[in-house]
Amino acid sequence: VLSHNLCTVLNVPHDPVALEEHFRDDDEGPVSNQGYMPYLNKFILEKVQGNFDKVEFNRMCWTLCAKKNLSKSPLLISDEDAFKVWVIFNFLSEDKYPLIIVPEEIEYLLKKITEAMGAGWQQEQFDHYKIALNTSREGLSAWELIELIGSGQFSKGMDRQTVSMAINEVFNELILDVLKQGYMLKKGHKRKNWMERWFVLKPNIISYYVSEDLKDKKGDIILDGNCCVEALPDKDGKKCLFLIKCLDKTFEISASDKKKKQEWIQAIQSTVSLLRAGSPPPHKEARQKRKELRQKLLAEQEELERQMKELQAANENKQKELETVRKQLEAAAARAAEEEKKRLQTQVELQDRFSLELEREKMVRQKMEEQVAQKSSELEQYLQRVRELEEMYKQLQEALEDEKQARQDEETVRKLQARLLEEETAKRAELEKWHLQQQQTIQMTEAEKQELENQRMMKEQALQVAMEQLKQLELERKEALEQYEEVKKKLETAANNTKSWKDKVAHHEGLIRLIEPGSKNPHLITNWGPAAFTEAELEERQRSWKGKKATSE
Repeated sequence: VLSHNLCTVLNVPHDPVALEEHFRDDDEGPVSNQGYMPYLNKFILEKVQGNFDKVEFNRMCWTLCAKKNLSKSPLLISDEDAFKVWVIFNFLSEDKYPLIIVPEEIEYLLKKITEAMGAGWQQEQFDHYKIALNTSREGLSAWELIELIGSGQFSKGMDRQTVSMAINEVFNELILDVLKQGYMLKKGHKRKNWMERWFVLKPNIISYYVSEDLKDKKGDIILDGNCCVEALPDKDGKKCLFLIKCLDKTFEISASDKKKKQEWIQAIQSTVSLLRAGSPPPHKEARQKRKELRQKLLAEQEELERQMKELQAANENKQKELETVRKQLEAAAARAAEEEKKRLQTQVELQDRFSLELEREKMVRQKMEEQVAQKSSELEQYLQRVRELEEMYKQLQEALEDEKQARQDEETVRKLQARLLEEETAKRAELEKWHLQQQQTIQMTEAEKQELENQRMMKEQALQVAMEQLKQLELERKEALEQYEEVKKKLETAANNTKSWKDKVAHHEGLIRLIEPGSKNPHLITNWGPAAFTEAELEERQRSWKGKKATSE
């Protein structure tokens, strides 16, 4: 039944044999093994030519899914209005599954409905709603959008009929491509009588009906790039006339007033201009521009996030390098402290050793002095003996008979004196040797002390260089942090610019701009409506523009 209905709505011939053949191995219970989607794609959707009623197709899809997904809570809109909101959602949603409508498109739709109701747009209220929405998810589903509009949160003070008419107007504009519609008088081609008709302007056709219920269609005016519209003077008691010229026919139409006449002329001229340029309808082109703008902003935001990540990675690397250098400096400082401790310990040991050596030298010197004193005493004794020997010699002289014995004694004393002198010379040489050894020891101690002092100075210089490198790395880290803050500010500025651009785009992207009555003086007509200045003002602006261009060149 589903396949037959789909083929009927899409104007595709139904092939029961292909259906039976596709599901021949799946006769037990519901469709499960092969699934229905392959059959739908191959035997139905691939055969669609595009010549089907999209509204009827949407209505069938709505019938299949509404009962299961539509909220059971009471809404301020009817089921028909909910269907139209569902179709509008399918038009404005993103091109990825599951379908959602982003906050920018929600704002655009709510603004269109609010303008159609003739109420003022509450931007602050929507900003609070948008903030709450962005913190939880990216957008709304179709059923959440229906519940949002049906809850009356953004249409407070409006009755159900006003909201329904606004939804219907937006539906006609976005889905049915209705650019303008309304009652006007049309002159017949055969009977030349004037009849009131309900005219509906679409991107390539103007259809006219007996009434606005669109049940009795009377004809079409096919538009192309060769068509044109001209204002006509009042005649035969008819006012606000204008003429639509096509290749095969011309149509005389009378509007209800001058404002309606000007609006219809402007709308038809804009439609013909779009046909000549081959551009899509305004609301589709605006939707594509909004989508491109979102993609561009998303790409810029991703680029900023990538740059932020790179800066954060660089900052982390700098932090790691600084931490490594800090650890190296701490290790170097610890080594320097350890070496200083060793140096002080060595110095103390050398001082102790030097003190011991000095004490030892003092003891040796004291012993030498005692020996010298002893030798001096022995020398005094020797001299005393010499004196005694002289006296003895005198006595020997006096006593000739003892002369021989005296000479022998004298010779013995001389030998003893020579031996004592030799011993004294040896002792003096030994003392001089000890004195030289003491001086060499003192010189060696001074050299070791000077070498330790030089090593301490070199280590202090290395520590000073390391501290300067640490300061330089700290400056580089501060510069990296400043660059990070600048990029963060640029990101905030880009976000603010994004918000302002969204507001500007939402404010300026109306599909039909109502034409207000102008002044009674002659003025210019453009493809976008009556100009806001006269010919004299236009010439003045052209001269000013040329002057600025010449100045800049």
